[in-house]
Amino acid sequence: MSGRELMLSRIRAALGDTAPPATIPRDYRRGDRVADLDLLVERLEDYKAVVHRGVSIAETVAALAPAPLIVPPGIDPGWLPDGVEVLRDEGLSADTLAVAGGVLTAATVAVAETGTIVLDGSPDQGRRIISLLPDLHICVVRADQVVASVPEALARLDPRRPLTWISGPSATSDIELNRVEGVHGPRRLHVIVTEARND
Repeated sequence: MSGRELMLSRIRAALGDTAPPATIPRDYRRGDRVADLDLLVERLEDYKAVVHRGVSIAETVAALAPAPLIVPPGIDPGWLPDGVEVLRDEGLSADTLAVAGGVLTAATVAVAETGTIVLDGSPDQGRRIISLLPDLHICVVRADQVVASVPEALARLDPRRPLTWISGPSATSDIELNRVEGVHGPRRLHVIVTEARND
């Protein structure tokens, strides 16, 4: 008998016959709460994101996006302005992504309570790398994608997908609380919140 087996057998003997663990409810904090778009905007701005509401997506992208603008293959063509150089990500190299002017993606869900946006690698969101390397990330969030709490967001997500959770531009602080931006993602995050719902 190995040392590990000996130790485990002694633990089992000491515990004796125990009842199976109780089932833990996982439906907490879900329900009929209405997602508050104003709260989402407030939280995103607290995290130093710039939020645009009630604007034309294409016009806002045109005003923000330096060339070239990286887009995932499934992006809505109506979001792309005329006159902006667009590179579709069909396996672009990390070097190309790192020097791009910015990236435009959609989102899967946004959490009002925490000001968090989640991307899941869908065709309109693309590979994780495209939202992490460019200096500017422009993300479009529809009103029907906003939920009140994290448990509600988790219920909408597939845990097998590559999830990217975004709460503002990339930032970190050292032990002296000196804030540094852009260490592990974009230094600038612009969120376009559209009131239109996907019916």
